[in-house]
Amino acid sequence: MIFEFIKKILIINTAFLGDVILTTPLVKATRKLFPEAKLSFLLIPQTKGVFSNNPYLDDIIIYDKKRDEKKVSDFFRLVKKIKQKKFDLALIPHRSLRSALLAYLSKIPERIGFDRSEGFFLFTKKVKYNSLIHEIERNLSLLNHFNFEPLNLPPELFPSERDTLFISRFLKDSGIDEKDKIVAIAPGSVWQTKRWLAQRFAQVADLLTEKEKLKIVLVGGEEDKFLCQKISEMMKQKPKVLAGKTTILQSAVLISKSEVLLSNDSAPVHIASAMRAPTIAIFGSTTPDFGFGPYGDDNIIIQKKLYCRPCGIHGKKKCPEEHFRCMKDITVEEVFKAVSEKIKK
Repeated sequence: MIFEFIKKILIINTAFLGDVILTTPLVKATRKLFPEAKLSFLLIPQTKGVFSNNPYLDDIIIYDKKRDEKKVSDFFRLVKKIKQKKFDLALIPHRSLRSALLAYLSKIPERIGFDRSEGFFLFTKKVKYNSLIHEIERNLSLLNHFNFEPLNLPPELFPSERDTLFISRFLKDSGIDEKDKIVAIAPGSVWQTKRWLAQRFAQVADLLTEKEKLKIVLVGGEEDKFLCQKISEMMKQKPKVLAGKTTILQSAVLISKSEVLLSNDSAPVHIASAMRAPTIAIFGSTTPDFGFGPYGDDNIIIQKKLYCRPCGIHGKKKCPEEHFRCMKDITVEEVFKAVSEKIKK
C-alpha cells in the first residue's frame, strides 16, 4: 500500500465511552502518519463529545445503532452513506462483526482490524491482538503495517473555555472555594459486578470530608444519577452531585481540578488519564491485566486476588459465585488510606 494513495481514512469504534477515549491516541498517530488525508471517525451518539475540539479529526459520523438506527434498513442506509464518501482505508479497533461488515460492504479497499475480531475474515490486513499490553498500545498496533512504532501517547480530551467556565460556576455556586481540595468519586458502571458497594463509597466520602476536610463531588453519566443520589442520601455531610448534569468535557474539567479521582473500572478512569489526573481505581470482576486500567504512573489499583477473578472482560450483571467477594473484600479503611496518602503526596 502506498501512502500517497490514502486520501480518506475512517476509524470505526461504536463501543462504550471508555473504549472511544482510548482510541484518541490512534487518531493522533494516524494524523501524524497521514497529515494530508481526511480523517473521519464513526461512533455512537453517546460518545461524540469525546472529539469535540479535537484538532486531529476532520469529521464525525454518528451511528445510533441501539435506538433510532437499530433496524437492518438503517444499517444498509449507513453503508450507502459511507460508500459515497469513498474512503481508502478503514482502521477498526472495535472487534464486532457489525463494524467489520460495515467497512466491507462499504467497499473500503483497505480494512485493518484485529485477528480476534468477530469479522476478522472481512479484513484485508489482520493485526495480532496482544492481550498483554494496554488497549492504547493495542489500538496503535493497527498502524504496524505502515512501519509505525508505537509511541507513549496518552489519551487526550480538549475542553473549551466554556466547559471550564461551567465548572467554575458550578463550584462557586456549590460553595466550593478555589482553595478547597476536591475528590471526584465515580461510583457507577454499566456492569453490576464492576461496582464497589454504594454504602462503602458513602462511608469513604464521609471519612474524607471529616478527617481530611475534602470536598466531595459525585460524577457520572445520566444512568448514574440514581446511584449517586442514593450515595448522597447515605452520607452525613452531603456531597455535590454532578452525575447527569455535565457533558463529557465538562466532567473532564471537574476531574482535572480534583486532587484525585476515586472510581470503579469505568469511563471516568480514562477521562482522568486524558486529563493527567491521579486515579484510584477499584477493580472487582475485571482486572487491569486486560489492558483497560488507568494509563500512566500516577495511579493506584485496588483489587483482591481471588480464585474466581476475573469472571469476564466486561464484568457481569451478578456474581457467578454468588459471594461477590471481589468487591466485598475491599474495605472502607484501605480505600480511605489510599486516597489520603495519594492526596498528601
